[in-house]
Amino acid sequence: MKRILTLLFLAPLLLNAQQTLNKTLFHDGLEREYIVYIPEIYDGNSSTPLLFNFHGFSMTANQQMIFGGDMRPVADTAGFILVYPQGTFYAGGNHWNVGSWTAGSTADDIGFTEAMIDTLSDSYNIDLSRVYSCGYSNGGYFSFELACHLSNRIAAIGSVAGTMSTQTYASCNPTHPVPVLTIHGTTDNIVSYNGGNPPNSKSIADVNAYWSAINNTNQTPVVVDLPDINTSDGSTVELSLYQNGDNCTSVAHYKVIGGGHFWPGMWGNMDIDAGAVIWSFVSKYDINGLIGCGITSVNDVRREENGITVFPNPATDIVTIKSTSNESKEYFMYSLSGNLVLNGTIESENQFVDLSRIPSGGYLLQIGDATTKLVKAE
Repeated sequence: MKRILTLLFLAPLLLNAQQTLNKTLFHDGLEREYIVYIPEIYDGNSSTPLLFNFHGFSMTANQQMIFGGDMRPVADTAGFILVYPQGTFYAGGNHWNVGSWTAGSTADDIGFTEAMIDTLSDSYNIDLSRVYSCGYSNGGYFSFELACHLSNRIAAIGSVAGTMSTQTYASCNPTHPVPVLTIHGTTDNIVSYNGGNPPNSKSIADVNAYWSAINNTNQTPVVVDLPDINTSDGSTVELSLYQNGDNCTSVAHYKVIGGGHFWPGMWGNMDIDAGAVIWSFVSKYDINGLIGCGITSVNDVRREENGITVFPNPATDIVTIKSTSNESKEYFMYSLSGNLVLNGTIESENQFVDLSRIPSGGYLLQIGDATTKLVKAE
């Protein structure tokens, strides 16, 4: 009796504990495997976003979760359900069917993904308008495959050290603008930044241009050199952001200059955390585009004081500070509780400030004697 009472007392606590669950489902004549990570803050009372994280070629779902692209800490903070699917064996390793070196595979990985979505939504309170995909290497290729051929279920994607195969590129037919983020090293010797390796692989420039055109964004990106936080990792990061697409969508590219075939933040470049960057990007969107796009005109709102214009406001990733003066000025950004979160110097007429590392919310931007409120949107 005492044991029963103890278990009843612990039951509510167990429901809110972190869970790592090994799941299977039968699809296309095969028993397919996947790992589901449920963060502690999930309680089932509100609809929750879902993110797939696909492993690289010859890897396993468990290796991706632990060594390759561990996004569990991000899920713990943000509260989304995280899934690591397992590919099937082909061409010498576990794979995702994407064309290129996997051409000839008969694996129905798109159908498997859709079956996982349906199965998980039966068991958990999933926000089906906020289902996302990301992946490493072959998993990055496959995220593009999903953006092209399962866009009715996928809201936004991220790719790390992956690209589009020529087969995916030629057959791509998304049903809506798809926000896309790419993270890729310029010295990647496994998936070439400039395309062609593996065979029938597009260059990252081609991929960015393709999705910029699909989403109808600005053709010329805003380019920002990110801080070289770790000077010993042999690489730096440049962010290119193609903004103002249909449904307020965008395309973002983190160019890891001198970077190899790695997942930044875990291996290779340590200036960015790829998992945190991916979630910060995709989570702003649902299947209809930028969340709140029609409510807060994030592309057009400007705030001007004393010859200083700040836009867009609210902002998501990059804010532009435009000055009519040729004099350099220092800027300081404070949280509403008074903590300094960012500072720098306006050196040009248009100064771009990266907001990706700060939480969403309201801030005070001080430039000289002028102070204006800036909103960082989710």
